[in-house]
Amino acid sequence: MAHTETEIGDVHLALFASYREDEEPFPTDASLNFPRRDHLRDDIHQFKRLIFPRCWNAGELTDDAATLRETVDQLASLCYHGIAPYTDADPTEIVTSVFQQLPDIRRALKKDVEAAYKGDPAARSYIEIIRSYPGLQAIVVQRIAHAFYEEGAPEYARELTEYAKTETGIDIHPGANIGDYFFIDHGTGVVIGETVNIGSWARIYQDVTLGALHFEEEEDDEHTLKKGYKRHPDIGDSVVIGAGSKVLGAVTIGDHVSIGANSWVTEDVPSHTSVYISDHPTHERKPKK
Repeated sequence: MAHTETEIGDVHLALFASYREDEEPFPTDASLNFPRRDHLRDDIHQFKRLIFPRCWNAGELTDDAATLRETVDQLASLCYHGIAPYTDADPTEIVTSVFQQLPDIRRALKKDVEAAYKGDPAARSYIEIIRSYPGLQAIVVQRIAHAFYEEGAPEYARELTEYAKTETGIDIHPGANIGDYFFIDHGTGVVIGETVNIGSWARIYQDVTLGALHFEEEEDDEHTLKKGYKRHPDIGDSVVIGAGSKVLGAVTIGDHVSIGANSWVTEDVPSHTSVYISDHPTHERKPKK
């Protein structure tokens, strides 16, 4: 499919302007040249180049509007053909709507990089985070996939996040709503379900599950699980969830909550609370000081 100017609009100009806004500690040198990495999905590779071009050997996109326009068109075509097998409808409107969101998605991802740098004492640079942190790789793909999910292409969105899982070991459903300044540290084994909502400045560690506690069955078929209902947690702002913890069911975790490692949470947790494993078989909850 050949996308025209009217279909994609001026998204390339908005991205061009977004690149010019970058300041240190984000890379500003368009001539950086990193070792090659091969990718099995061209669409994800091209999305990464559009979001952080200076970090993925695509510095020419930041100062050549024609090259940027061509890249956007090629990627739009890849997405069109990725969506088309799943629907009888014309995917053009979905692709157009998602691509018009790319500058906003890029701004959100820059906040995620900042959160990773501030939240990890081992982080040395924004470039290190963008190129090597699995949590950042996973959220780059999820934020793009979420846009496709919301615009009516959930199957294609799931393809994107499942591929990200093979690269990172992090499983984030494209339906999850994730706020600004999100950071997954280490990341291996993290699972975030479809109906999860996460506020701003959340930080979670490896082997965390934000999942369902139980499943409902369809009324007329005991072998088919019900779909499309709320079954995963809501996580507030400024929440830290330690390694190995499981937060299960449609529970609400308030703001400024700290959940210690290996906790098992199946009830609401009020704001300004710490949850951790004690010497007793139940969790302890204490107000945060």
